[in-house]
Amino acid sequence: MATSATTLTSLSFFSSSLFLSSPSSKLSTSLSFSLKPSSSPSLSISSQLSTLPILSFTGEKIGETYLDLKSAPPDTARAVVHRAIITDLQNKRRGTASTLTRGEVRGGGKKPYPQKKTGRARRGSARTPLRPGGGVIFGPKPRDWSVKINKKEKRLAISTALSSAAENTIVVEDFGDKFEKPKTKEFIEALKRWGLDPKQKSMFLMMEVPETVNKSSRNIGTLRMLTPRTLNLFDILNCDNLVLTPDTVDYLNGRYGEDYEGESEDDNEEYEEEEQSGEDENGDAAQ
Repeated sequence: MATSATTLTSLSFFSSSLFLSSPSSKLSTSLSFSLKPSSSPSLSISSQLSTLPILSFTGEKIGETYLDLKSAPPDTARAVVHRAIITDLQNKRRGTASTLTRGEVRGGGKKPYPQKKTGRARRGSARTPLRPGGGVIFGPKPRDWSVKINKKEKRLAISTALSSAAENTIVVEDFGDKFEKPKTKEFIEALKRWGLDPKQKSMFLMMEVPETVNKSSRNIGTLRMLTPRTLNLFDILNCDNLVLTPDTVDYLNGRYGEDYEGESEDDNEEYEEEEQSGEDENGDAAQ
């Protein structure tokens, strides 16, 4: 079955630059093969992204930085990201939806009317699924929707999504102390100085979110303010613009870059907290 790639402009799972047939000119990828005497050879791509400018709080360029993240090969990138996002969405489901069959509904033990001589269709119970108030045929029952995914695969999916969002990413200096008191109007003005449209979906990734910044931005429905412990794949793919700070760039290069050495106790705790926060935030998701 033949498939054709469609080219879109907005940043999403289906339109990220990594998943398009013609990658953007801002990305310069370098292939790195690891030839080891192993039965399963591995292929990895180190995506050296173009230099990102660092903007001041007033919108002026004050420096440059870069992202160097691991990325899945182009032929498997969509599959890796798709598997990770489906895993996240399924794990957010509580699976508590429940219905009653005709045998579980209260009542219905008495035959409503005689079998014959009434001119009506024969009926053996008032709780038949064909009548209002009756049971449900093949209705949902409580079940466990959770699926598992390897930590390395999930980390690769996140780094791949971050790489695909590079062309819509800006770096802003730490502005936590710029807001003396919560003021949504001032935050919207700052977005415009950074070249961001308040009507577009924007995701801010900061190491710590000060209270004044959090209160100034929480009334903007198109904005998400996240920290490394709440970073998730869905918000990365769902946003139109990604805003980082210099400290966050260093964290991403160390966490999802080529120099990442392996698991640690902090990583395990962070992984568990991410799963827990996802379940808490989406407790009322569709059953």
